[in-house]
Amino acid sequence: MNQQLTITASITANPGKREEVKQALLKLIPPTLAEEGCLNYDLHEDLENPDRFFFYENWETRQHWLNHNDSAHIAAHRKATEGAVAEVIIGQLTPVN
Repeated sequence: MNQQLTITASITANPGKREEVKQALLKLIPPTLAEEGCLNYDLHEDLENPDRFFFYENWETRQHWLNHNDSAHIAAHRKATEGAVAEVIIGQLTPVN
């Protein structure tokens, strides 16, 4: 079944790596918004934990999101932030009908 997929992604930077991680996350936005099936890709900062960032994403289908995860810019991001990220937690959600 091809239904819309919502992703929540919590990314926590290691101590002292906040700005490095933030800049790397900001670089993901333009190429991701240009991807087929991307409806929105919104980055937020946690008001209580400045080292924590949060993406709220909507994709036309789960396959579009899987393609995003296999993209060159995501691979480059993972390499660029290696050792700078303490934790990533991904939630995959679909609408309740």
